[in-house]
Amino acid sequence: MRLAACFDVALEVVEPCGFPLSDRSLRRAALDYASCAKVLRHNGWSAFLEDRARAEGRLVLFTTKGATPLTEFSFAAGDTLIFGRESAGVPEEVHATAEARVLIPIKGRSLNVVTAMAIGLAEALRQTGGFPSSDLSALSPP
Repeated sequence: MRLAACFDVALEVVEPCGFPLSDRSLRRAALDYASCAKVLRHNGWSAFLEDRARAEGRLVLFTTKGATPLTEFSFAAGDTLIFGRESAGVPEEVHATAEARVLIPIKGRSLNVVTAMAIGLAEALRQTGGFPSSDLSALSPP
């Protein structure tokens, strides 16, 4: 949630997910960023796909089973980046639906999900010119 708030992007959570999603756990995880974060919750993969935001852009899955290294992938405005659970990745239906599968080239098996999200999001924003302004006053704790 903090990562999404800092980069001024929406965080979409598709349930069921691999962490508790109570209001209390979200507030604790967000710390002082909750008021800045745009969090959208979807009750399953079908609900996520039916959201009108899916009308634009591609579904780009980050996976250790990716076909294209991040260093060779071209992002476009409107792409939706998808990351799965650290322990199990994403279900097969998500793999089947994704229009691109991207691999972060590393030595080792995998990164934790927030680290992978930070790397992927930063590269996508760099390529598309989507970095937020340098005015960070809105993110400063009260």
